[in-house]
Amino acid sequence: MKHKGAILIAIGLLALVVMISFIGPGEIEEALRKADPLYVIMAVALEFIILGLFTVRWAITTGAVSINIKKRHLFPMLLVGMAINNLTPSARGGGEPVRAYILGKYSRASMEAAFATVIADRGLDTFPFIFLAILTIVSIVLYFELSPWIVAALIVSVIIITAAFFVALYISIDRESGERVLDWLLGIVGRFYRKNYEKLEKRLRNALREFQGTMRIMLADKKVLLYGIPLSFLLWILEIIRVYLIFEAFGTSISLIVIAEVFIVATLIGMIPLLPGGLGAVDGVMIVFYSAAGVSPSVSAAVTVVERLISFWMISAMGVASLPYFGASVSEKLMDKL
Repeated sequence: MKHKGAILIAIGLLALVVMISFIGPGEIEEALRKADPLYVIMAVALEFIILGLFTVRWAITTGAVSINIKKRHLFPMLLVGMAINNLTPSARGGGEPVRAYILGKYSRASMEAAFATVIADRGLDTFPFIFLAILTIVSIVLYFELSPWIVAALIVSVIIITAAFFVALYISIDRESGERVLDWLLGIVGRFYRKNYEKLEKRLRNALREFQGTMRIMLADKKVLLYGIPLSFLLWILEIIRVYLIFEAFGTSISLIVIAEVFIVATLIGMIPLLPGGLGAVDGVMIVFYSAAGVSPSVSAAVTVVERLISFWMISAMGVASLPYFGASVSEKLMDKL
């Protein structure tokens, strides 16, 4: 792991320690001691089901373009991508090129085709995200007393993410739009990179055509949308239920709507490329919003600690542990990114 990444993780952990110290470590420890381990085990088991369904969804996009690879091989690739998203300050996007790189290497598919399957897979998440984000904003306005600028910031964030998604989708399938964006990028690159420029330009244009062709094939496949979108909604619902189970472990009843609201806000915060996986910031947002919803600060902090242990640290550890599965050369290159 690079020094910069380690320093950022340390800063995030320090922020979390400060919050825990402010609430009271003794009270949080007492809440953790009273937790029902059965519900925690159920939450962990549900997380593995979620990971399995993530793998199934990615398999839908790889199957649409005839990339022959079994789900048991996609699973560790998914874990590695998630770990890199968690451990690098990359707006939760640094792991996607890594997933594509490993998929291309392992399946011998082109990088363009592999990357298109990853983009499509992540794109499917946008539909439930937009729906839940709209629901969240409406609920926050109704049930939480937040300053107008915070509400406005949430609305603007959702609009920007939604617009960016549809613009990126259009560029990914429309040849002329893609060419115009590439021309603009090549104009910038040409100012600094003159050696073998024509060769580079030809390679990038061929890569763009193959990427767009792969995206069009996937979008034309009814299975991608017919199964992918409902599966994406199911995944978001299961993640909300996982948090609900953790609250039940502490004997605290809370509305699934409130959990969904906090989940969306935490996701938005996690997209800001400041700290790895939003470490510290996401935890703080979860504690503050759960407390505002009527949960005691000590239980809010305890739930957040357990939730992040499962969804952040456990996944990150599994991803790093999966690196040797792909061989020493790939592991070395990927470790350089951490």
